[in-house]
Amino acid sequence: MSQFRAEFKCIAGCKGSYPLDSIIYRCPSCGSLLEVSHDMEQLKLRNGEAWRELFDSRNGTNKWPYGSGVWRKKEWVIPGINDENIVSMYEGNTNLFRAKRFGAKLGMNDVWVKMCGTSHTGSFKDLGMTVLVSMVNEMISRGKNIKAVACASTGDTSAALAAYAAYAGIPSIVFLPRNKISIAQLVQPMANDAIVISLDTNFDGCMKIVQEITKDNTIYLANSMNSLRIEGQKTIAVEMAQQFDWEIPDVVIIPGGNLGNVAALGAGFKMMYELGLINKKPRIVLAQAENANPLYLSFLRKFEEFSPVVPKKTLASAIQIGDPVSVHKAIKTLKEFDGIVEQASEDELADAAALADKTGMYTCPHTGVALAVLIKLVEKQKISKTDRVIVISTAHGLKFSEFKVGYHEKRLDGVSSKYANMPIELEASADKVREVLERELAARRA
Repeated sequence: MSQFRAEFKCIAGCKGSYPLDSIIYRCPSCGSLLEVSHDMEQLKLRNGEAWRELFDSRNGTNKWPYGSGVWRKKEWVIPGINDENIVSMYEGNTNLFRAKRFGAKLGMNDVWVKMCGTSHTGSFKDLGMTVLVSMVNEMISRGKNIKAVACASTGDTSAALAAYAAYAGIPSIVFLPRNKISIAQLVQPMANDAIVISLDTNFDGCMKIVQEITKDNTIYLANSMNSLRIEGQKTIAVEMAQQFDWEIPDVVIIPGGNLGNVAALGAGFKMMYELGLINKKPRIVLAQAENANPLYLSFLRKFEEFSPVVPKKTLASAIQIGDPVSVHKAIKTLKEFDGIVEQASEDELADAAALADKTGMYTCPHTGVALAVLIKLVEKQKISKTDRVIVISTAHGLKFSEFKVGYHEKRLDGVSSKYANMPIELEASADKVREVLERELAARRA
């Protein structure tokens, strides 16, 4: 049994705590979301240098479960879980990509992209799902009557849940908004044997249904309102710090829809700061699509109030959410990290994604939102050109091939496709090819 302890507590500060194997998602007293609370005094018995050395010593190992970028920090995630019940595909360990040419176009030389999409199911959701499904596996081993795990999703969450549940042999149920996700995202849970339910509503409607269905405690809720997910996703912050030899960037930009990712990022940096692994916190920027921007509108009012919106269709379909369940966690995090919320139009996000691709990346539209926000904040001088900036890329571009093709064929609504690049169809003539190549290469040198 681990010497470290963690439990659920109310984010609003209500009294009471609940074991991590409790089937509970909200505070019984006030209805607020819960968070995983660690015994920080116990963790402080090991100083920051010792924690850094421990985590560094596990890099590159294949010793179970420390080959995972998440479970390498097990003491900070779920310290009491039995290693044999951990459901891991060695997620995490993703590349920190130096966006040298993209940054140069903004007059910057220290722009990086955390490539969270280079994961088993192609998104950062794997980081949270390994923790949640592992805890369900642990609960089942302790005799809990859990028949299935379920989620509402705009794509990536359903893919991660279906894959990890299939790996563990636990049935999964996913609720998807009909005709509002990419084909690749729809196929993933189907392939992993999930019960796929396509509803004639948006994500917020799916979320209401899944919360109703999981009132039966034999079906376990896997959305980010379940704070077990946050515990896995917060390790992104620790991993980025390690990749810079424990130096912290000036700014981190992350796209947000249901907003659990913002809370997770802040939780990771806060834990490192309080335990002495780092000596400063970065500024956190939340990037939203203009067509689904409730937190941006609240930010304009200095977070004095928050009102859900009915989201419009956006190319960044995974963040097409108007009533995010983790909004209060996100606001709390942004206030603590001198946060900014900025938005990007459909044209801006599509062009930013295409510009990034021209410099060697292959970005999803959600990463396009974050990159567009970086461009805007540099232009507004809210981010300095000398800052070290990390953009969180949440999913792999291959999951959004229709978006890519539509952009280059110039058939996306509201998008000018400034960087469109279609194949050049020619007759099979070497002279004609030379003529065209001379023209095209000259244009690229210009």
